[in-house]
Amino acid sequence: MAERRPIKARGAGWAQAAARWLAASRVTPNQISASSMVFAAAAFGCFWLTRPAGPGVAAALLIGAALFCQLRLVANLLDGMVALEGGKGSPSGPFWNEAPDRVADVLILAGLGLAAGPLWLGCLAGALAVGTAYLRELGRAEGLAADFCGPMAKPQRMAAVTLGCVAGAVEAALWGSTVALRVTLWAVALGTALTVIRRSVRLVRGLSLPRGAGK
Repeated sequence: MAERRPIKARGAGWAQAAARWLAASRVTPNQISASSMVFAAAAFGCFWLTRPAGPGVAAALLIGAALFCQLRLVANLLDGMVALEGGKGSPSGPFWNEAPDRVADVLILAGLGLAAGPLWLGCLAGALAVGTAYLRELGRAEGLAADFCGPMAKPQRMAAVTLGCVAGAVEAALWGSTVALRVTLWAVALGTALTVIRRSVRLVRGLSLPRGAGK
């Protein structure tokens, strides 16, 4: 069985109840995985619409983006629980577990770039996020343990974006500016770049060990 990201919410009562309900339904884990892209696209839409919107509408849209970012994480949590604990896994599960995440990362971070101003920085942050996942899966393919280290792995990225959206909503409503969004985007981009560097170093170090020593 593939290694899983350690997530405390997996043991929460609401998550267990939701996973049981979904496992008993006709919904498949792959459909839950795909829904994360829908939530990410909705977040992208909210970010995009903030630019021409007035302060009050922009604030509401940023709260909506924060909500959709969290729903994306809920989908990421429940797909694995339904597949493993619910016994509904499929041979194509590994694809659906990874590919929608990469799309969701790019949509959310590029959308944040649109809302904050520097679109190029949002796109760069999205590319770096994809790079963190690539390094993790490369290490796993080479027989190493899955590396979920940060400081800006997926849960930290989404937490930062969510908090940034809430702060940005307050700022938009009060002053009509986007400083909080720009600060958030820079923090995510720099933190994700540091994560890429850290995972690269750990990967090279692990590959340099005798076979089996890095597992």
